[in-house]
Amino acid sequence: MEPKEQPGPREDELFEHHKFVASPGQEPLRVDKFLMNFIENATRSKIQQAAKDGHIWVNDAEVKQNYRVKAGDEVKVMFEHPPYEFLLTPEEIPLDTVYEDDSLLVVNKPAGMVVHPGHGNYSGTLINALLYHIDHLPANQNERPGLVHRIDKDTSGLLVIAKTETAMTHLAKQFFDKTTEREYIALVWGDVQQDSGTITGHIDRNPKNRLQMQVFPEGDHGKEAVTHYKVLERLGYVTLVSCRLETGRTHQIRVHLKYIGHTLFNDARYGGDKILKGTTFTKYRQFVENAFKILPRQALHAKTLGFIHPATGEPMRFNSDLPEDMASCIEKWRHYAKHRS
Repeated sequence: MEPKEQPGPREDELFEHHKFVASPGQEPLRVDKFLMNFIENATRSKIQQAAKDGHIWVNDAEVKQNYRVKAGDEVKVMFEHPPYEFLLTPEEIPLDTVYEDDSLLVVNKPAGMVVHPGHGNYSGTLINALLYHIDHLPANQNERPGLVHRIDKDTSGLLVIAKTETAMTHLAKQFFDKTTEREYIALVWGDVQQDSGTITGHIDRNPKNRLQMQVFPEGDHGKEAVTHYKVLERLGYVTLVSCRLETGRTHQIRVHLKYIGHTLFNDARYGGDKILKGTTFTKYRQFVENAFKILPRQALHAKTLGFIHPATGEPMRFNSDLPEDMASCIEKWRHYAKHRS
């Protein structure tokens, strides 16, 4: 099967991520199997999907996954976004530094800032800022400089950054061993019935919506996830809660709270940007819409971060105040709840 001809401009829109030239002794081999031999951590299903999406090219023309690579063929993997290493550009972006020494840095990330570059977010990230302020950050297992953990774009709060290889290894082990302290403050829809509790349930991608995560209570998919919560304040149709993470899965708090019927306030990805509780009165609808404007993101803040210092062995514990948008929204609900009762 010969490569299918494609118009030139299509290639100009793509970025080359991998290029391999088949050796003179290469026996005919399906391109998906060929690439499996060269790309570390690649799965055959991902390679086949890339081919279906038109991202596998041989001799400058798009091919399907069953194309057989021959001696001398030039095989490329092309994507719409630049390779990750091209995105690691230092940018002069201010950092809200809570603590810094020779081993590590603790920053208070604002809502709206992406932690690391990726599809659709090629600049303005925390990593771009860190590379400007710090030389020679160590890379984690995903080749991301300094990152030990991360929080979502529209979640605010504390992150620890490793400045040395020793710090990276030591801190990563603490997160893996679940010995760190991580407390988040969340505003959720509804009146949470129990004053405190623990939410368990494996978390994995939602098979019907790949942008969402989902709880699999039987544990047949995903990874174990454990969230401990405590009610801080009941505000009528919403509740302010503290969440302590035992594990750190993608969207864990957002997914676990939705799972027990209490979606984060204004969490658009999980439906929290709709009026989920309350009355049908026009004035109430206007009140909630105004609250959405005050807090135009999910109501989640990484408030407390604790760990053992990788060099000194001393316990470290940091706290951050609620950002203005979240504090103002909570105060608005307090005022509403007071005058409603």
